[in-house]
Amino acid sequence: MSGTAIGLIGFGCLLAMLTVRVHITMAMFITGAGIYLVMNAGETSGLLYTLNNLVYARVSNYDLAVIPLFILMGQFATHGGLSKALFRAAGTLIGHWRGGLAMASTAACAAFGAICGSSLATAATMGQVALPELKANGYSGKLSTATLAASGTLGIMIPPSVPLVIYAVLTQESIGKLFVAAVVPGIIAALGYILVIAFVVRRDPTAGPAGKKVPFAEMIKAQVNIIPVLCVFLVVIVGIYGGWANPTEAASIGAAACGIIAAVSGGMRTKDFLQSVYGTAHATGMIFMVLIGADLLNSSLALSQMPTELATWVQHSGLPALVVLFSILLIYILLGCVMDSLAMILLTIPIFYPMVMGLDFFGMSIEDKSIWFGILALMVVEIGLVHPPVGMNLYVINKIAKDVPMKETALGVMPFLASDFLRIIALVFFPTMCLGLVHFLG
Repeated sequence: MSGTAIGLIGFGCLLAMLTVRVHITMAMFITGAGIYLVMNAGETSGLLYTLNNLVYARVSNYDLAVIPLFILMGQFATHGGLSKALFRAAGTLIGHWRGGLAMASTAACAAFGAICGSSLATAATMGQVALPELKANGYSGKLSTATLAASGTLGIMIPPSVPLVIYAVLTQESIGKLFVAAVVPGIIAALGYILVIAFVVRRDPTAGPAGKKVPFAEMIKAQVNIIPVLCVFLVVIVGIYGGWANPTEAASIGAAACGIIAAVSGGMRTKDFLQSVYGTAHATGMIFMVLIGADLLNSSLALSQMPTELATWVQHSGLPALVVLFSILLIYILLGCVMDSLAMILLTIPIFYPMVMGLDFFGMSIEDKSIWFGILALMVVEIGLVHPPVGMNLYVINKIAKDVPMKETALGVMPFLASDFLRIIALVFFPTMCLGLVHFLG
């Protein structure tokens, strides 16, 4: 049996294990070890030697220190009450519009995502803050829950983004350039969701009634309260791309600043601090275990030559590059029905990345293609967070809004998914959406 056949069978077994809910880490360890043993006729020394080196190389990687720091920054923002200030600031600006509070929820999710980096945390935190306000102002449960489930995905779309860090590590791409490339698509995503809300309330005015206009002085005070949060975002992003600090240093500054802001504002207590540290340790341990499992799987697939053979086959198949790309995006959408975002990035990038890099898209350079495909992959992964039947954000919001049936939330996100699909198509044909700012700053 050829190495490619062994790799394909192993990958099929991996998907089967994920379907029956075997933990992603164990599934990758089992598959990677199995391929190694089959390729080496049952000899274990190669497997043990590889595993020993992979674990040391991954855990000792200085660049990966950015992950727990960004997670800690998000934990401080979550437990420190910064989400309330962001929602209040957006609400005082546009809450008096029809559907304005739902739009304010989207804007607050985008701002919170700029200091969080996790969609689930963004959806859960903003859901606890915004849902009671939306309900008190007469918003329909369908619009409220759908808005927060969809807008929660901005947590990974607006940099800093943990999935983008993982993509950068897997592809040896610049974290700073990926963060900058995600800014414009992230803003377009937020604006698209706001337009969807405007469309929904225009068709059904009772779904999102207009609120009361707040005094000008109160509005200004609410905007002043979020200036420190905006400064944190600017320090992290501008610091990374401006060369003032590497990603780890910028993340350290951001985490410390978020902690100080939360403590000074009175939202951070000793209990909240300990919960933030514990939550960071828990999430970091999970991510690093998944990364080690992915390293073993990717190493075994490289030994089987499956990714290289598939990339070569695609290059010589004569298929148009856009057909291959849309097929990959469709696979991502289907995978989003059965697995989470981190699993999709780790499992697919080692296979799809060589394929895309070997094709010609609008005459782009290798580096531009790498950045462009990373943002495209992030967008499709984002859809998986709200795409039924798994859609983790749907379950997070539905757990908070227990009086709203899951069916209503799932139906409510359909217009938001339409906005996502239009944005993906636009980025496919207009790569400048993500590359323009990178080139301008470069």
